[in-house]
Amino acid sequence: MSRRSLHNPAPDAASLRARLDRARGAAADANTDALLIAPGSDLRYLIGQAGGSFERLTTLVIPAGGDGPPALVVPKLEAPGYSDVPLDDLGVELVTWVDGDDPYQLVADRLGKPGRVAVSDMMAALHVLALRSAVGGAEQCLAGPVLRELRMRKDATEIAALRKAGEAIDRVHARMGEWLRAGRTEAEVGADITAAIIEEGHTTADFVIVGSGPNGASPHHDVSDRVIEPGDVVVVDIGGPIAEGYNSDSTRTYAVGDPRDADVAETYAVLQRAQQAAVEAVCPGATAQEVDAAARDIITDAGYGEFFIHRTGHGIGLDVHEEPYIVGGNDLPLEPGMAFSVEPGIYQAGRWGARIEDIVVVTSEGAEALNKRPHELVVLGS
Repeated sequence: MSRRSLHNPAPDAASLRARLDRARGAAADANTDALLIAPGSDLRYLIGQAGGSFERLTTLVIPAGGDGPPALVVPKLEAPGYSDVPLDDLGVELVTWVDGDDPYQLVADRLGKPGRVAVSDMMAALHVLALRSAVGGAEQCLAGPVLRELRMRKDATEIAALRKAGEAIDRVHARMGEWLRAGRTEAEVGADITAAIIEEGHTTADFVIVGSGPNGASPHHDVSDRVIEPGDVVVVDIGGPIAEGYNSDSTRTYAVGDPRDADVAETYAVLQRAQQAAVEAVCPGATAQEVDAAARDIITDAGYGEFFIHRTGHGIGLDVHEEPYIVGGNDLPLEPGMAFSVEPGIYQAGRWGARIEDIVVVTSEGAEALNKRPHELVVLGS
């Protein structure tokens, strides 16, 4: 496979330059002299191209405040992968190097003598340690806490992309009756869903969970060779990126014929109330932990608290999981533009599980749910 990056739709140059300017300001506010951004979602957010991380160093060097222009340091053989990036319009210098050069010293020379440098959270240790040696006595810290303040608050273009992704994954859930039936394995159903995710507008299927019967009690199950049986409750959690890079993530729970277990209807009704309450709790000024509590309290009061074993939600955007996290102990006040999942679940080990998940965006007045499929337990023909 070629290492050349895929050229996907990117924000306009003015929007990207504004992001870079905000990143410079945020770095200065955090008493950090520079950001070193590796290929990945942070790089895509800032210049519109994610690139690829290999053994050769690629990094975007962003001095804090007004201390010189940003520079994209990239191996010369990888530079064509960034040909669609409007570097001149962004005020970013392209600095290439070839095998035999020391790219880490090249970065150090641009930085001068920084006291504190922030590196991408997911930068490979190979590069982190080499940069530490090259920059000498500078303190290293993570760039994530700086950039998450920017990325948590989606602009109108980002929200439109998330809405498009939500509509695409809804179309896949609407087709579940084509594939989900007794006598087929989870893996067979998952393969059909994977194909449909791409057919309905995604660039790839990032994850496909088909948890039937007792497998539904494992929140991150994936698929298996288990044959789906009449009466099974089946958790289907699916998602992936669209061309703009923004992700979908939606879970619905199905029954193959009438549920086998007598407690399904009552338990599922509790889950449905909890998910609705959490969505209704979303508004500017509410905290992340208050949204988590809105779902958790209903489930706990009904006697199922021990079976809700994960946080209520996670942020979503260029990454499937990002800030903000909707979890107890997170007192972050919600603001317009924040986007995250609301996905309580009830999991009874060895028996069955259920989860309902929507992506929501905080608006000036409350929340917009980006997934529109019904929340009721969908009973498909066995």
